Amino acid sequence: METQEFRRHAHELVDWMADYIENVRDLPVVPKTEPGDIRNRLPGSPPEKGEPFDSLVRDFKDLILPGMTHWNHPGWFAYFPANNSPPSILAEMLTATIGAQCMSWQTSPAATELEQVVMEWLRRMLGMPEGFTGVIQDTASTSTLVALLCARERVTEYTFARRGGAAEGADRFTVYASTEAHSSIDKGVKLAGLGLDRLRRIAVDDHYALVPDALEEAIGTDRAAGFRPTCVVGVIGSTSSSALDPIRPIGEICRKHSVWFHVDAAYAGTAAVLPEKRFMMDGIELADSFVFNPHKWMFTNFDCSAYFVRDVDALLHTFSMTPEYLKTARDAEVANFRDWGIQLGRRFRALKLWFVIRSYGVEGIREIVRRHIALAEEFAGWVDAHPGFERMAPVPLGLVCFRYRPRGVDLDDSNLDGLNRALLAAVNDAGRVHLSHTVLGGRYALRMSIGQLYTTRAEVAEAWRLLTEKAKTLGRSDS
Repeated sequence: METQEFRRHAHELVDWMADYIENVRDLPVVPKTEPGDIRNRLPGSPPEKGEPFDSLVRDFKDLILPGMTHWNHPGWFAYFPANNSPPSILAEMLTATIGAQCMSWQTSPAATELEQVVMEWLRRMLGMPEGFTGVIQDTASTSTLVALLCARERVTEYTFARRGGAAEGADRFTVYASTEAHSSIDKGVKLAGLGLDRLRRIAVDDHYALVPDALEEAIGTDRAAGFRPTCVVGVIGSTSSSALDPIRPIGEICRKHSVWFHVDAAYAGTAAVLPEKRFMMDGIELADSFVFNPHKWMFTNFDCSAYFVRDVDALLHTFSMTPEYLKTARDAEVANFRDWGIQLGRRFRALKLWFVIRSYGVEGIREIVRRHIALAEEFAGWVDAHPGFERMAPVPLGLVCFRYRPRGVDLDDSNLDGLNRALLAAVNDAGRVHLSHTVLGGRYALRMSIGQLYTTRAEVAEAWRLLTEKAKTLGRSDS
């Protein structure tokens, strides 16, 4: 493709991108497709000769777009948000155009130094204490694995690195997290070679937050049995209910027992930009590592996970490996982020985060996050006031967990679960909004996650209208 042709098509695609952002609310949030529908419409063999770019764009619009789930639809209330924003999209265009490999300072000095600056900005924005140093990972799952590997190294005083990474004795290392913590911890424990039978799931209280006394007891029991407590993962904003683990007492227990303390705030961390929400970070100075995802609630394209660590040497001892062909004359003076995580090759993720923070400003980000939380509080109020619905968990942030429980009808939990499954399917099938579900305390619950950049009160009200309307059509009285 010649430069002039590239220029013409690029302008056409930017026009399409702007139209998409403006009109995505008119599309069904989730496509009505069956497995294989898209694949069966695509050729089984690659073309022998190149095709006109216009054909590619036409097939994108006709074949691919109708099969896409629109995570940035203002009616997207499922899971957690996976946001983008105009400045982030434009930064991704620049990143793709430059095409840099940002594994070290030498390969892209500006990428490395911008990442250092932006991560320091984030630390200050969240009110985190000095002493934490940040690096961008791809996802919180990777960040959790990085923390587990660092904890594994430190508990043996870095002997894993000297043994070439062999996990000798790892079957005696134990990891702790609440019963509500994310499944990425299970995966990380497996990948770190510790074994799932060494992951201790700790009881939670009525608000689904980890019980510190139960953690202390589990650590003590393991020590008495000859195990080596290695890492505790605390959660700020659990996936099912946005529960807030008590960070300070957990951190004090970890300090007492010399256990690595990792805090997973993948979704909720963004809310710490609000001074009134920093209570959830109380005790964060006791943590060894912390992660949150700007690609969830800070309007930055996936992927961008902000990982902070207090002991950079622990990170380097775990991951640094410098063969001759990667050595440069400046290694002693600079940060080479290839040594700060699992990946060798690295994308220029800092640019989009820089664009977002500068475009909105800290106050602009606060304004949007406050609006989302206010909408969640209003939705929770509608649930509380309705005789046919009940809330299932506190609402500290933008997530509301609830279920339909028709008044005047005697249903056990099993039948209530089935009724709410049917309600969720009916609401989502309308195509105007999309919610997801979870299980809390053994009971099926609907999740209304408010955090998409363009969501307004109108979309939240539409979700509530559909919920109450579809509930009535399920044939239960007094709904």
